[in-house]
Amino acid sequence: MTRRAFLRSAVDGASLVLGAGGWLRPVPLGRGGQGAPSVYEADWPAVGITRLECGRASRQEDLEKAYGWAVRNLLQTNTVPYDAAVYDRTGLMADPPGTIFRAGGGYGQPWTRDASVNAWNAGSLLAPHAARNTLWSVVERRLDGSLIVQQDNQWWDQAIWAIGALSHYAVTGDRVFLNDAYQTVCNTLAHLRHTRFSADDGLFQGPAVMQDGISGYPSPPCQLDNLSSFVLDHPGTEQIMCLSTNCLYAGAYTAAANMAHFLGRPRSESGAHYAAARAVARAVNARLWIPEQNRYGYFLHGSGPLRGQLDTHEESCGAAFAVLFRVADHQRMALLLASHHRQPCGTVNVWPHFGRFSDTRPGRHEVMVWPMVQGMWAHAAAVGGRTDLLGQEMVSLARLARASGGFFEVYNSVSGREDGGWQAGVHRMSEPDQTWSATGYLRMVHHGLFGMRFAPNRLEFAPALPGRWGSVRLTGLRYRGTTLTVTLTGEGNRVQSTHLDGHSLPGPTIPADLTGHHSLTIELGPV
Repeated sequence: MTRRAFLRSAVDGASLVLGAGGWLRPVPLGRGGQGAPSVYEADWPAVGITRLECGRASRQEDLEKAYGWAVRNLLQTNTVPYDAAVYDRTGLMADPPGTIFRAGGGYGQPWTRDASVNAWNAGSLLAPHAARNTLWSVVERRLDGSLIVQQDNQWWDQAIWAIGALSHYAVTGDRVFLNDAYQTVCNTLAHLRHTRFSADDGLFQGPAVMQDGISGYPSPPCQLDNLSSFVLDHPGTEQIMCLSTNCLYAGAYTAAANMAHFLGRPRSESGAHYAAARAVARAVNARLWIPEQNRYGYFLHGSGPLRGQLDTHEESCGAAFAVLFRVADHQRMALLLASHHRQPCGTVNVWPHFGRFSDTRPGRHEVMVWPMVQGMWAHAAAVGGRTDLLGQEMVSLARLARASGGFFEVYNSVSGREDGGWQAGVHRMSEPDQTWSATGYLRMVHHGLFGMRFAPNRLEFAPALPGRWGSVRLTGLRYRGTTLTVTLTGEGNRVQSTHLDGHSLPGPTIPADLTGHHSLTIELGPV
């Protein structure tokens, strides 16, 4: 679609909003939910093309450099060739380009969780071919030929693939991918429900999304004399029911519902997925919300003398997912954002310290800054209208990256130094060039600051510009068949006006079939 044709047309119809807290019930997008056709070009050299520019000098040194480092981290350092004999267990990976996103400088392969997160955070937008390959690299075919997310001993990671897959479709419009992805998601969720769902509690069992190490848990379930760092080596951990994991299941079921809708499946099919999502969300709110503290607890004990007791530690990834997957209603969301604890260098995985840890000896998976979690929390803050909290985390992570010379895996929450923390009596290192740390920052910029919301037939913007930042601009941003320069002016999250190439638009939305180079300017003001 040309700019002139677009300006003549009304931007109407409803859409699924991705990456902005809106995993909504499927709504009409036209016949069969079909949007614009996908546009797959060779993955473009975004390094040196896609750039963040800040009008205020005080923000340039931190934010602009961090954005450039993050793009290079994803597209140069961590986009690598793969061995098809090892990773292409579905026959769906493509060569060319023959590349995937590895987990990071210290991890030479993708795993289900990081593959899904990196595609969702930024990979599907900046390098769609590599993102698609990365998603398929963690899927396998069963003996009957059906697709399922790879089966390993970290089953709680499997549901997040649904989020990355639906996001990939929304960004690219690739319906061939969507058809196979829907089969994968249905098979995976059915298996998880059969093996890991507690009907008595209405919740799924298993550890937390970001806490696969035992340092992320109090005692019990941690056995203090057990020297294994892996969470499942400690009895009872397989039966706990965590905030982040169950919010993720709510998001995964809603993703399945939307996939069914977009594929034109019977309403009963999408309705069943959506009902499952709502049921999990209700159970989370009934069992994990702490009214007197205006926040959620961490997990329910699932076995032993503490069966059914709520651990009241604060889990940042879970709180973020409660907002992003609409488990928390508007009232809870506002309370949650207002009450959340933040350390000097950013939000942390779990707060406060467990008894065996402290500021001088922090646990690897508890009071430490993991940029992946920071990215999710900052995005949630933007969705909740807290531009101040978004700005805090963006500046904090940019400065952590600047001080360490890149994006490390984990940082000390007080000193800001790259630090792997303590686990099972060992002081761990923080690995360099961690991919999801870089894409966590890209999420802050794309989904938080610029408020990008992807739907199959359009790209919407719901920006959140912190006060006193001045104007910010993304240049050379490739989206399907168009290259965009997007400029935000003013402050806040209320759109005052939108202009495409100088012409007024009814709202900050562009169609997926827009082509050529265009400039979009969005003026913001406080609510």
